[in-house]
Amino acid sequence: MSGPRVDVIVPTLNGWSYLETCLAALCRQTFRDFRVIVVDDGSTDGTAQLVQQQFPEVVVYRFARNRGLAAAINAGIRAGQSELVAFLNNDTEPESDWLGELVSCLERHPEAAAAAGKLLLFDRRDTIHSAGDTFGVNGLPANRGVWQIDKGQYDREEPVFGACGGSALFRRAALDDVAIEGEVLDTSLFMYCEDVDLSWRLRLRGYEIQYAPKARVYHRLSATGGGALASFYVARNTPAVVVKNMPSALLRRYGRRIAGAQLRIAIETLPHWREPAARARLRGLFAFPLLLPGVLWDRRTIQRSKRVTDETIDQLLTR
Repeated sequence: MSGPRVDVIVPTLNGWSYLETCLAALCRQTFRDFRVIVVDDGSTDGTAQLVQQQFPEVVVYRFARNRGLAAAINAGIRAGQSELVAFLNNDTEPESDWLGELVSCLERHPEAAAAAGKLLLFDRRDTIHSAGDTFGVNGLPANRGVWQIDKGQYDREEPVFGACGGSALFRRAALDDVAIEGEVLDTSLFMYCEDVDLSWRLRLRGYEIQYAPKARVYHRLSATGGGALASFYVARNTPAVVVKNMPSALLRRYGRRIAGAQLRIAIETLPHWREPAARARLRGLFAFPLLLPGVLWDRRTIQRSKRVTDETIDQLLTR
């Protein structure tokens, strides 16, 4: 395969003030065999022109209108031909050896389809946002180590359930293997939990996901998304990911815990219904059934093609 070894895909929407820092940090990477693809998801702040002016080596792919984070990353994947594909949030600042550490991790672990980086808060650089993703038997995803002070407790290279899409490296062959009708990320999710869904599909196909602690990125938490927007999509998409991916035996085993977790979220949200984020969360819960026809259609494909036992998946879930 010709071209660079890695395509770094950076989706953005009206985020030039953050993107400039991200692209400058990518210019300082010690690993050099890569290309940056910025996917402008319908920005109105002149992002595409500013990138072309200040970072002419960056490839810009532009949508005329906002189509969502999942669609933007899919477009970036299609635009490249590299062996490896990195996902990086536009509101991040990767350290200079970030990409090299991710590549080295996959070289040490040929069984792994992905390497997850360590995300720390941009304005509190000793505080962890994600040291890899977990997924609970209650049907809820979580960032490992979130809000903890980084004291080296997550400095071991080890397998994790999933990779946060804000900083991760994937083998293109594995992404192609788990794509559904040519789409790597589920565009019906629009944004949020699309990376959790991808991790599920990789795990069901028998791929490992490794955590690379030295691949450090500083993240301006929810600078581009967050707030009511995040509340709506997380509430809507989380149960969709469960129904779509969790094997039937595990759904039966943990169904009460999963339903209980969703009910608890609703009950805890109701007293705050006057707040925008709480109302958005409730709307998301009620919007979930609208996704079910597509979710159940994809579920048949995913469950038929899984290559691991239900017990193998069960062992990956947190209690």
